Amino acid sequence: MKLLDRLLSIITVEHLWALTVVIGIFSFVNTHPIRPHDFWWHLAIGRDIVTNQQISEADIYSYTRLGEPYPSYNIFWLMEVFLFVVYRAGGPILTILTQSFLITSAYVVILWISYRKSHSWRTAAFGTLFAAAMGFGNWNIRPQAITYLLGALIFLGITEYRLSNKKLWLALFPAVMIVWVNSHGSFPIGLAIIGCWIADEAWNILINRFRKHAWDLKPIFPSVFAFVISALACLVNPLGLGIITYLGGMASNTTVQNNILEWMPPTLNSLEGGIFYIGLLLLAVLLAESPKRPTFFEVITFLLFGVLGIKYIRGVVWFGLVMGPVVAVHLAALFAQLGWGKIPARQTASVRRLNLIFLLALIFLGFISLPWFKQFFPFVPTKRGLISVETPIQATQFILDHHLSPQLFHDMAFGSYLIWAAQPTYKVFVDSRIELFPEEIWDDYWTISSAQSNWQYLLDKYQIRTLMLEPEKQSKLITAANHSPMWLQVYEDDNAVVFKRND
Repeated sequence: MKLLDRLLSIITVEHLWALTVVIGIFSFVNTHPIRPHDFWWHLAIGRDIVTNQQISEADIYSYTRLGEPYPSYNIFWLMEVFLFVVYRAGGPILTILTQSFLITSAYVVILWISYRKSHSWRTAAFGTLFAAAMGFGNWNIRPQAITYLLGALIFLGITEYRLSNKKLWLALFPAVMIVWVNSHGSFPIGLAIIGCWIADEAWNILINRFRKHAWDLKPIFPSVFAFVISALACLVNPLGLGIITYLGGMASNTTVQNNILEWMPPTLNSLEGGIFYIGLLLLAVLLAESPKRPTFFEVITFLLFGVLGIKYIRGVVWFGLVMGPVVAVHLAALFAQLGWGKIPARQTASVRRLNLIFLLALIFLGFISLPWFKQFFPFVPTKRGLISVETPIQATQFILDHHLSPQLFHDMAFGSYLIWAAQPTYKVFVDSRIELFPEEIWDDYWTISSAQSNWQYLLDKYQIRTLMLEPEKQSKLITAANHSPMWLQVYEDDNAVVFKRND
């Protein structure tokens, strides 16, 4: 009983603000099922790496690019193995739980950084909520998930080093970058964050030069050292120096930029885009009106990651992560000026009881959000179940059971699951490894999918004898195939329609 009383005396309303955000993020991520677009082909590669004890250098999953080099395997391999080991150990439930802990851990780190900078759990909670609002559209299960935690750890290292001046924090940067460069191609973001630290130190040196009429370069040495060892750590990758060529190829790949939604600018027509632009505007107003003058680090990260968010949907989540602590710092300054949020010197017994009730409600929310209980709640169709409803599980099993021709044309999103469940019998036409396939194959894919005049000619060109089509995105092709004597519909469910060649 004494332990409970002590706990209640420690936990204040301030702490409940922070816990509400953290448990809210954890509960929300728990509702995410495994979606088909990327997860399954990454899982298949992890399976192959574990089975063969080597990373493949070329494509083995499609018949349109069979044997072509695909260097991305060397970038994702660590997370692919990790995801496969997790899935093999605990199936979809453990996979979803692992995702929830990864995402939540990233925002816990942001919460801690926000608190360290603002000295207020309440404004730290607001800053973390701001970051989460920018990121929720990027929380699907795939290798990218770990990068948010890695990026947050880079920020943690910078924050803690600048507050404590303990050199041990510098060891964090290369360790993080080694994991990052072997898990996802977004690792240059880590170097960019450290680069902003260097720029801030250089700016401070320049200011001091004008004020004191003397140069003091020592403050910049730790940030430069951190950048150098982090850049060298990026070479601890199967590609070695080839990682530079890989990045250049991805940056100039028009196929990626033209066919992947995440590489396009956010728009006000989407929920995520609307939240981003509103958040960008509100943060600009906060920085302008804050009684605390923004630091050069805050300004340069706002500009750099704001531009990244404006140019790419994929950049919005990073804008949120980087700006969360900035929101906390300047809200704390604004609240202090307005006299808001002062903590009572002492909590009454009734307040402690209310805090306990609220804490128990939060714990209950986190508990019932666990994947075991998803089936008991009326989630929207896209969130129902452990594996997303648009995953073509039944249609794939039908094709396997009836031994339909392996010369298969299918919806692009189906390709990932086919790679996992139907290899080696059924190789894919295309899938979400967008950069693997040249523009001419994508042109043929879109021409066939939209049933343009030469759709049958192209199917003959690729010797296609089986169609597995998505009812909404490929409705014109379904209609055309149903009106053609060359095709016979043999299967249909809510997610897929299957045809075989009728000769």
